[in-house]
Amino acid sequence: MTFFRRFVPLLGSAVLLYGQAPSEPIARIESLLRSQQYTQAVQTIQSALHSTPRDPRLWALKGIALSLQKRTPEASAAFERALQLSPDNMAALKGEAQLLYQDHSPRAVPVLRRIVRLAPGDTTAHEMLGNFEKQAGNCPAAIHDFEQSGPALRNHPESLEAWGACLDRTGQSRQAIAVFQDLADSFPQLFLAKYDLALTLFEARQYDAAEKVIEPLVASNPADPDLLSLASDIDEAAGNTPRAVALLRQAIVLQPDNANLYNAFALMCLDHDSWQVGIDMINAGLIRIPRDPSLYLSRGLLYVQLSKFDKAEADFETAERLNPGQSMASYAIDVAELQKYNFDTKHSDQAVTELRAQIRLHPDSAMLHYLLAKLLATQSSDGKATLAEAREAGEAAVRLKPDFVEARDTLANIYLSLGDYTEAAEQCRGSLQYDPSDRSAIYHLMTALRHSEKPQDRAELQALVKQLSALEKTSLQQETAKKKFHLVEAPPPPGEQGAQ
Repeated sequence: MTFFRRFVPLLGSAVLLYGQAPSEPIARIESLLRSQQYTQAVQTIQSALHSTPRDPRLWALKGIALSLQKRTPEASAAFERALQLSPDNMAALKGEAQLLYQDHSPRAVPVLRRIVRLAPGDTTAHEMLGNFEKQAGNCPAAIHDFEQSGPALRNHPESLEAWGACLDRTGQSRQAIAVFQDLADSFPQLFLAKYDLALTLFEARQYDAAEKVIEPLVASNPADPDLLSLASDIDEAAGNTPRAVALLRQAIVLQPDNANLYNAFALMCLDHDSWQVGIDMINAGLIRIPRDPSLYLSRGLLYVQLSKFDKAEADFETAERLNPGQSMASYAIDVAELQKYNFDTKHSDQAVTELRAQIRLHPDSAMLHYLLAKLLATQSSDGKATLAEAREAGEAAVRLKPDFVEARDTLANIYLSLGDYTEAAEQCRGSLQYDPSDRSAIYHLMTALRHSEKPQDRAELQALVKQLSALEKTSLQQETAKKKFHLVEAPPPPGEQGAQ
């Protein structure tokens, strides 16, 4: 976005700041700039600076002239010199802010804040600040500045999008919808403006309104898989499942390597008890993307509904193996520690020896006990003695740090290997108390419960399926939300053509 499309409004600032009429050289320089005779203006400024080298007005005008010639480094140096001589020179402040903003430099922020401190009604500076604050994740501050930006904000689609996104993130859905509606109305040529409006309406559960926005988009863009996926979500939420299924199938055909589309289909099948249909679709996805862990997770959920527990467990184990990071809980594992003890299969014996020695020196370290348990669990093929030591190490880690979720997950897995399903379930439930979204704990608890004949355990198993499905839905919704567009600069409104 280029806010200062014309520097002419700034020209008087260099003079009026001092409350005096422009001198003859400055008046001539301003005239040259207005008539776009930039080279001659620079020459005139240089001549004047020989006589008065400490005149901040001349340095500010030099920065403006050089900016208009696209000589950015020289212009920045001129503005900085003007500000050294007169820190509150508004022309230099605005010129410097413009250059830094164009370069996406965070150094623009203190300059812009100085401008709004000196001139609280400067709507352009507020708008610039709003965009920087949105990028930094400070949505409350961004909203405040966008609200101070005045009607000119509506000429800048990227700022409207940033404003609406911040309103949405802070739970102000009604205001966000109004901004996105304004964006879509003001820039009807921008297809993605309507996509953003439809997505915001969907997130606000205004499904009928979202359908009215999305239907013409689908009609004019039938080969856009992201659009078809959103339209499918909206139709499903509105109760039009047959159309939702058709749209999602069409999206999969158009983008067969997108795992999220297959997962969305599987979740729809879970909601409508069409489990085998979902499995068939996931199988088709695995042919295209065989190493995507989310597909194994989705298929495992469907297998559970068909009581095919062995296949479900195999899929959950595969999902965890392909993406162990998804089972990480809130406790951050110290990577340096893993490297220190050579936590890999090639050096596992050496690592075990080192860990045992360190534990003798530091018996109260939950991390050391956890690392030993984790490492010994990978050597479980060595026999029950290894697993027994792993169990003891895991129990020590959990005893020393009860909220150590990753240690509980490892201990649960060890109990499963030993066939102790009751203890495994207890550790999983402990993990979920601290982190309800811990997928690893859910996998292991489902495995433990399926070996129980107790009616309450069977009921809990079904509840876990729903919990895991809800986590996957949330994950897919977050992926959809990430598709909110980033606008390129639109053509300048009438009257702003010309000098850039």
